[in-house]
Amino acid sequence: MSDHASDFVLQAISFDRLEGWKDDDPSGLFEVMRRCRRQITDVKPYRTGSLGLSSDDLLPLLLDAENFTPSSPASARAFFEARCRPFLIRRKDGGSGFVTAFYEPEIEVSERPDDVFRFPFYSRPDDLIDLDDGNRPAELDVSYVFGRLHGDGRVGPYPDRREIDQGFLAGRGLEIAWAKSKVDVFFVHVQGAARLRYRDGRIGRITYAAKAGHPFSAIGKLLIERGEIDRAEISMQSIRGWLARNPGRVDEVLWHNRSYIFFREMPSEALGLRTADPEAGPIAAAKVPLLAGRSLAVDRMIHTFGFPFFISADSLIHLDQGRPFRRLMLALDTGSAIVGPARGDIFTGSGDAAGESAGTVRNDADFVILLPNAAAGRFD
Repeated sequence: MSDHASDFVLQAISFDRLEGWKDDDPSGLFEVMRRCRRQITDVKPYRTGSLGLSSDDLLPLLLDAENFTPSSPASARAFFEARCRPFLIRRKDGGSGFVTAFYEPEIEVSERPDDVFRFPFYSRPDDLIDLDDGNRPAELDVSYVFGRLHGDGRVGPYPDRREIDQGFLAGRGLEIAWAKSKVDVFFVHVQGAARLRYRDGRIGRITYAAKAGHPFSAIGKLLIERGEIDRAEISMQSIRGWLARNPGRVDEVLWHNRSYIFFREMPSEALGLRTADPEAGPIAAAKVPLLAGRSLAVDRMIHTFGFPFFISADSLIHLDQGRPFRRLMLALDTGSAIVGPARGDIFTGSGDAAGESAGTVRNDADFVILLPNAAAGRFD
């Protein structure tokens, strides 16, 4: 799926046509919307995606949310009904939307390496630079938004997962902490954030800072193509199980995904959160804490952070006690594997239980974006 807006259309619909809308309770979104407003006005606006929706388009909704406290689920829904118009995202190729899910792992780590804790989480190297149309070498695809600045001023691709695993960054003091398992580190890369439980009981947090720039390649797809796991059985759990049963092939499979993620330590207290607070979500790409079950990762080349999406997935039933998943969410994160106008990743929370819930989400879904009234007029 291309990231160009010409590959899809926005079809105006009514709230009455949103199946499940009248049963939803979006009351928890208002505090997150207030944080988005502060990020936009006090720090910097979110990048505008190819759909053309800007932070300025979103601000009237966020400003109205500033002092609004819903008295009931119905009043929360009425807030959006009065200020937004829903548009179904319809792909021109006729394909349906698709959702997966992600979570914040909790990993046991050490401040120092030893024979057990051997696999590092790295912070961003100083020779990793942002690329744009002005400095990207002609030989690098436009998808590369990071590259390596050499000492002589040349710019090229950054080493990939294999090269870094084999020691490219060793000795540069970039290690944040060390984990016991290379597989655990890999899946934190996929999720983009983690809680780190140190041996003294302290809890730290890391979140995405940058990536080496190479495209994401799903190892689940590789294992399906090789006949190692049946397509119907693919999940984070089945992939982990295969890796555990095949320790001699772990590097070969993980190195298939050349993408490599760098992290930064997250001082949650700076945003009025306690790092050990089990209810506080990680702070991801939109620079606000994620709310479990209400935060969506989207393709930021197309969409703009902060906008509300109503996601309806009839076959996704294990997140809502057997009922189809139908919820209003906010676009607050992104990811290398999230490509396309109707593609999303649902944040399920933190810890092992959230990981169990996230690992099996692979469902067709309808994506409806709620546009503030003034902006909606441009899409009629």
